[in-house]
Amino acid sequence: MTVTSTRADRSTTPSSAGPLADLLESAGLTGRGGAAFSTATKLRSALAHDADVIVNACDGEVGAAKDAWVVEHHLDELRRGAELLGRRVTVAAHRGTPTARRITAAGLALLEVPHRYVSSEESSLVSLAHGGLARPLTKSVPISLGSKDARGRRMRPTLVLNAETVWRVAQIEALGPDWFRSQGTLDEPGPRLVAVSGAVARPGVVQTSAGVSFGDLVAAAGGFSGRPTAFGIGGLGGGWLTAAEARGATWSGGDLAAYGLRVGPGIVSVLDDTRCPLAHVARTLTYAAGESAGQCGPCMFGVPAVAEDMGRLAAGTADRATLQRLRGRIGLLPGRGACRFPDGVAGYAASALRAFAPEVAAHLAGRCDVEGRGRRVR
Repeated sequence: MTVTSTRADRSTTPSSAGPLADLLESAGLTGRGGAAFSTATKLRSALAHDADVIVNACDGEVGAAKDAWVVEHHLDELRRGAELLGRRVTVAAHRGTPTARRITAAGLALLEVPHRYVSSEESSLVSLAHGGLARPLTKSVPISLGSKDARGRRMRPTLVLNAETVWRVAQIEALGPDWFRSQGTLDEPGPRLVAVSGAVARPGVVQTSAGVSFGDLVAAAGGFSGRPTAFGIGGLGGGWLTAAEARGATWSGGDLAAYGLRVGPGIVSVLDDTRCPLAHVARTLTYAAGESAGQCGPCMFGVPAVAEDMGRLAAGTADRATLQRLRGRIGLLPGRGACRFPDGVAGYAASALRAFAPEVAAHLAGRCDVEGRGRRVR
């Protein structure tokens, strides 16, 4: 089902002639992988340096599903978008997945990626494509300009775009920037895909655009399957809105920024009143603690420490000193890692403490107030 925020009538006029980067700039296309950086700017840099192209179809974020959906339903257009971007194109997918098999069956070059959270990060893919490990690189220059791996070896300039972005490139080339800008908002134009999961009747990928209400997103996924209490935005690299906050906001960068969030890689997960939010957050952080690439202290030690304290809080065995220590540990993570993984974990954990402040207070008192039952947790 499609739910859109439309600003003007759609135009089906083919795009005018001109460089592809100019066309994408006119459309206002930004990356659909999370960073929302100008695709035209990345492409110009890549073309100037004869860059290789990697199409990221890994769906590496927790709850992500849209890039696999693009491969399954729009592979021909994805191929067209890749052809427009460059001659040396590789499509990255986690090894052994249906997405990887579809890419191979279509005759596209496949980059098989390990099943680890950080393996599908941009620089991890570039490292892997150049014969290195699928681990993030400390980037002194943009990947599109060429970088060095951990051994100091020079790697070719590489443009990395996620699968949905490449599909949008093909659409803009075929339908024009006016069609693209007829959906979404002035600041965030164009159609978008969102993976909606959790307490909804039909979890899956929804076709939408920035500026729609969370109610409309859930309606496109069949409606709520329980009484919603919170919305997870953006997976492990994102954070949380309470149900009341979501009712007063739209799925847009402008509204989400007030809560320190972004639309990110297109993930919305609905939590209902049958699940303790702190227990859910603790499980997610425990998963994160096991996904370290083992390259830096904040990831190897800081993330597990945050997960441990959150686990104690969820179990009802934490006191106020534990909470204070948890907040301190969260504050130490950002900006110190070899990649942005610790930053994302810190933001996710801090957002949970903010959104679930009543639950935090209840658990410190030894109660779990899921659905108002006041169950003792210790």
